[in-house]
Amino acid sequence: MESPAAYRNKRIVVLGLAKSGVSVAKLFHKLGAAVTVNDSKERHLCPEADELDALGVSVICGGHPDGLITKETALVVKNPGIPYSVPPVRQAIELGIEVVTEVEVAYLLSPAPIIGITGSNGKTTTTTWIGEMLEAAGMKPIVAGNIGTPLCEAAQTADEDNWIVAELSSFQLKGTSAFRPKVSLLLNVVETHLDYHGGMDDYIASKAKLFANQTAQDTAVINADDPICRQLVEEGNIVANIIPFSITQSLGYGVCIEPPFPDDLTVSADDAERIIVWRDRDAGDYPILPVHELGIPGRHNAANALAAIAGCLAAGAEIESLLKPLREFRGVEHRLEFAGEHKGVAYYNNSKATNPTATIIALRSFPGRIVLIAGGLDRGSDYMELLPHFRDQTKAVVALGETRGKIARVAELAGLTNVIIVEPEEDAEATLHRAVREAASIAEPGDIVLLSPACASWDMFKSYEQRGRIFKQSAHTL
Repeated sequence: MESPAAYRNKRIVVLGLAKSGVSVAKLFHKLGAAVTVNDSKERHLCPEADELDALGVSVICGGHPDGLITKETALVVKNPGIPYSVPPVRQAIELGIEVVTEVEVAYLLSPAPIIGITGSNGKTTTTTWIGEMLEAAGMKPIVAGNIGTPLCEAAQTADEDNWIVAELSSFQLKGTSAFRPKVSLLLNVVETHLDYHGGMDDYIASKAKLFANQTAQDTAVINADDPICRQLVEEGNIVANIIPFSITQSLGYGVCIEPPFPDDLTVSADDAERIIVWRDRDAGDYPILPVHELGIPGRHNAANALAAIAGCLAAGAEIESLLKPLREFRGVEHRLEFAGEHKGVAYYNNSKATNPTATIIALRSFPGRIVLIAGGLDRGSDYMELLPHFRDQTKAVVALGETRGKIARVAELAGLTNVIIVEPEEDAEATLHRAVREAASIAEPGDIVLLSPACASWDMFKSYEQRGRIFKQSAHTL
């Protein structure tokens, strides 16, 4: 797309309200464009509409009317979650009208360099951690994107002394064409969101857009342990300077752990001896800190720490400034969040685990004796990849949601004798309260009750955040 200022007096259609839609609409209205915002929800479910109305922005709620997209439409900016199959998006594409997400608009507007972070798992933790590290380094970060502050809002408040640290989903990246982050991070790629992308090829291609416009003056931080990340490097299409990170390999260049973690299991007696190392081609090894000093547990969080370190070094931070936030960061809500202890049993909220891989990562973060609460929206998976982890790392499974039968079946195939299926009660909150009580009845002192659903939340809850907060409330009221 062109610079946002080039759309003065031109017709812009923004699809979807929410925070990012409102931010984009306000921006283009301020720049003199003729903005129409459309949301399929009924007007009473769109509280943001009144604010835009007051500014003179046209707001249409309750469906996608005929004539919304015409030949006079100059640009469509859509909410990332809106699929490309909806009529106004299809019509725009058929008419040759560019369809972008807020990421593209913000990039063209921002005077500040951007660090873009994506991956199937770990995005929010890594993004937040980088923000805290750069703050400690005095580099004036603005944390934005899929994590809270809309990117367009961040771009308008930033100056050249800032760094915009942006969590980016595949949905957001798919709608980009010119976007070029100064530093990019690809944490991992696993099978997820296939209902949106239609298959892994489109999902991977959307993630790879993070690197598409980078040059040799930019940096790409890549997970050397992830096969799809390695494949993208081997294909030779990433021209940025690549900094690899690995928790299982001793790298000749990059950020790694010495000695590396073994490929299997998680916590072991010699973990206290493992050191995070920055290995520079010219300057040699720079030991940073022992893995056990990181502020949050788990091998996956060690990987997140390595990625965050590499991203901060690429942005110009000094290693010494990173040490305090590496030690003191306590994680992000709903991501292996300690929710309290009751009768010697620890409760952890990992509601953000919306796919099986995220649940496997969570299970690997503890040395067994886990009572797992899992289940949610059924997207067609059979969840068989969970079987060995149920067998080796859980003592019981409490299953709920649309996938409760599938989850329970895998647990039984794993040989677990404590498998409880929680049937729906009068509402979703009551159902989750019941699941927590069932888990508590099984757990013994020293055990862990872990909410890590392996599924999206939308069969029962508005969001994974709502699901996690109800779990925490349930744990606190046992």
